[in-house]
Amino acid sequence: MLDWLQPGITLAGCENASPLERIDTRLLLMHGLGLTRIQLITCSEQALDASQAQVLRELFQRRLHGEPIAYIVQEREFFGLNFHVTPDVLIPRPDTELLVELALKYAPPDSSLLDLGTGSGAIAISVAHQRPDLTVCALDISPAALAVAQENARQHLRPGQLELLQSDWYQAVAGRKFNTIVSNPPYIVKGDHHLSEGDLRFEPLSALTDHGDGLSAYRSLINQAHLHLQSRGWILMEHGYDQAEAVRDLLTRAGLVKAQSWRDLAGIERVSGAQLQK
Repeated sequence: MLDWLQPGITLAGCENASPLERIDTRLLLMHGLGLTRIQLITCSEQALDASQAQVLRELFQRRLHGEPIAYIVQEREFFGLNFHVTPDVLIPRPDTELLVELALKYAPPDSSLLDLGTGSGAIAISVAHQRPDLTVCALDISPAALAVAQENARQHLRPGQLELLQSDWYQAVAGRKFNTIVSNPPYIVKGDHHLSEGDLRFEPLSALTDHGDGLSAYRSLINQAHLHLQSRGWILMEHGYDQAEAVRDLLTRAGLVKAQSWRDLAGIERVSGAQLQK
């Protein structure tokens, strides 16, 4: 399938012959050859040498085997920023930008925000980048994920703007309270067929599923929220397309008020949250 990728083929020829989607082809060419988008256009008649062709064959083969393009190029754009990603973290997705937008809306000026299960740090860093007035703390149980988040924080934030801690949910912030809590926890039900399809096959399983009914993380987050929210503080959580009602019910049962859900650009209830009463 890659017989066409030989020394002497031009960049334009690569784009025309590639069996991959054009955007994937361009990203692999840029990553493999160290080119910018403009250089890819202006050097379209440049021919590949043997070493370049070999590098690209390896990259294209990985993509043809199904590996996510974000893991191959080690980068994904999210909320206007480029984030370093590895197989130790979930790939940031456009759906999650709704959670960032809501965090920016509901976090009071000069307040504190906690991100639980931060992964690459995409949510916490995007919020902190937009709102330098906030004191932001991000937690994850995975040291490897925290290393990725730390690298992204160095790239996009000032030193000390984001506190990163290893923690099993709230464990590392016992006794501390925040004005806003956000999270995109694992919510896929154990055995769901999506776990063995597409990009999910390559992403960290523990960040995708709770190995149960998909709601255990929400029970932990919501049932302890009153211990970690300031008066009138909000907890906001991303969830699956069919979980909004169940999450709202958990929020209400925990004594939180104004439980509601917000829809993403596809019209799906993607984020639910509620407020701690005064």
